[in-house]
Amino acid sequence: MADVRETLAEIDATLKNIEQVVNLPQMTKDIAALEEEAAAPNLWDNQENAQRVTSKLSYLQAERNRIVTLRRRVDDVPVLLELAEAENDVASLAEAEKEVSELQHAVSELEVRTLLNGEYDAREALVTIRSEAGGVDAADWAEMLMRMYLRYCERHGWSTEVYDISYAEEAGIKSATFAVHAPYAYGTLSVEQGTHRLVRISPFDNQGRRQTSFAGVEVIPVMEQAESIDIPEDEIRVDVYRSSGPGGQGVNTTDSAVRITHIPTGIVVSCQNERSQLQNRATAMVVLQAKLLERTRQEEQAKIDALKGDTSGSWGNQMRSYVLHPYQMVKDLRTEYETGNTGAVLDGDLDGFIEAAIRWRKTR
Repeated sequence: MADVRETLAEIDATLKNIEQVVNLPQMTKDIAALEEEAAAPNLWDNQENAQRVTSKLSYLQAERNRIVTLRRRVDDVPVLLELAEAENDVASLAEAEKEVSELQHAVSELEVRTLLNGEYDAREALVTIRSEAGGVDAADWAEMLMRMYLRYCERHGWSTEVYDISYAEEAGIKSATFAVHAPYAYGTLSVEQGTHRLVRISPFDNQGRRQTSFAGVEVIPVMEQAESIDIPEDEIRVDVYRSSGPGGQGVNTTDSAVRITHIPTGIVVSCQNERSQLQNRATAMVVLQAKLLERTRQEEQAKIDALKGDTSGSWGNQMRSYVLHPYQMVKDLRTEYETGNTGAVLDGDLDGFIEAAIRWRKTR
């Protein structure tokens, strides 16, 4: 009983700290202001702004309800414990212990969210996956990673939009870019940036040999409209081409896909998810602006890092290893977090890895 009360006191203290960081009174004011915006009759005149308002409102309402519900549950446990003690009820005590265990997990998850307080953490995310060393296996691995992240977003109720997929010749993909439309998507997914290594028996090797393949993940924040970077027309080259990939009506019949090259930096972006060339160009420009903003941010960070000195190890950018043969193990090389349930991870069960990485990032 004493242990349960001690754990409950720790949970209560952590939740109080979360309530202070989140600032519930301010959150309630923000919700009221957004509700007023959402009720405006001309809200949907600007679809982009309307989606931003409704998405943020939905997110804040869910967060507030989550905190308020947890507070009520934490406050109810002492009553349950007193009843169990007074009546010497073993069943009630077991129920209280189970509730404390569940609360510990729920508050720990919520605590991770309060660590997402970086400059761009609250933004939506643009995710790019590229196959690296490993030939056809690497292309297949890149496609597996894309599915893993799309499943992760689906599990969390996050909306995604695939902008571009470049298919490899034999199997898999050379690269893919997709947007994640959810508050704090960038802060959450940015810990996934880096090189992911897969070890397995190659399904493309007729001798059944073990193959190591690599794929890279890049995550950048989506820009706010106010931050839009002015890109002179003479600094870009626009090419149009026919969409590639699996067939269907409208595929490979018109030059609707757009590729934009930013000449000064050599950055290339492409989009082929819309039927209209104009829509694809507009989307590609949004991606290019986000990449240029991220490049500027990285240059500034590089100057700071140069002053600090480089302390990175010899592993370079490699951050997670997925071993499917001769044993089953997914291990994060930064946090040491690991699991043997590789199937669940590849189906989007990444919460443990992402939470551990967010905590790790905060301690660096």
